[in-house]
Amino acid sequence: MEPIECIVWEDKPLAYIIRAEFAPEQTTFLTSPELDFQAGFVVYPAEGEIGRHVHRPLERHIVGTSEVLVVRKGRCIIDIYNDDQEKVASPELGVGDVVLLLGGAHGFRMLEDTVFFEVKQGPYLGTEEKEQF
Repeated sequence: MEPIECIVWEDKPLAYIIRAEFAPEQTTFLTSPELDFQAGFVVYPAEGEIGRHVHRPLERHIVGTSEVLVVRKGRCIIDIYNDDQEKVASPELGVGDVVLLLGGAHGFRMLEDTVFFEVKQGPYLGTEEKEQF
């Protein structure tokens, strides 16, 4: 199993699976700068420092919702679909694995009692922003 798997459809990244054991020795971003969502690992040595800063209130136009989920407990299978709602991949996720969802569609099948930690763009509009198929 690769430590990072990029699931792509027609040159469009749909998802990144980052396995729990992946620990880069240097700063490594997985997403390209032009994507709506940026994710990566930032690595600092002991006694390193991030200077004090504030993020400027830039206005951005984003279409869609990107998500990051971390499996905190359990195991599941994530079904990843393309924009035509055709299944592209179904990798298994375990404790510590991270999935970055950038496009297409997805669903989960739990193999054990499972707990996710989820981060996504807001504001969240509830079920009206989801389309079931």
